[in-house]
Amino acid sequence: MKIKSMHIKSMHIKSKLTKEFFNRDTVEVAKLLLGKVLKHGKTSGIIVETEAYKGKEDEASHAFKRTERSGLMYDSYGKFYIYFVYGKNFCINVTAEKKKAGAVLIRALEPLSGIDIMKKRRKTDDIGNLTNGPGKLCQALGINKKFNGTEINDKIEIFNTDLRPEIIKSSRIGIQKAKDFDWRFYIKDNKFVSVR
Repeated sequence: MKIKSMHIKSMHIKSKLTKEFFNRDTVEVAKLLLGKVLKHGKTSGIIVETEAYKGKEDEASHAFKRTERSGLMYDSYGKFYIYFVYGKNFCINVTAEKKKAGAVLIRALEPLSGIDIMKKRRKTDDIGNLTNGPGKLCQALGINKKFNGTEINDKIEIFNTDLRPEIIKSSRIGIQKAKDFDWRFYIKDNKFVSVR
């Protein structure tokens, strides 16, 4: 299906990503998810920003120490890892790597469909402020902890596209440890990226 977005002249949405897409290095998954479409219900957006988090080598990761919560990062790939942060926001991740702990945080989307629904949920008419951050995008798409541990494409879907964006990498945002890992990725010049 060929569609137009606000920032991208045209693209084709292809088939859903398979679970096996996520059975590779977490940092690679973080890069490859850019330009894909995340969909929940009638709302969707193009993934424009991600961050990779690994296991015992990554002190900023929940999986640096295995806990009941972070066990999902060790025991699965292609599942959604959703948690509550700062007492107010949900964050959506997808687990990666079959034999190691890993998850990719989806940090920002370019709104694509269901924009009126997103505006109501976010209580704003400012389209630039709907999905430009992990907590914002979860609120806009109606994603919460009840989807934690669900398989990709069960309730929340990710679609492949023909986009081949130019990718910028940087250090991750809002962490105190492992700041030297350049594991944040975003689409160059996209106005829906959370922080430049």
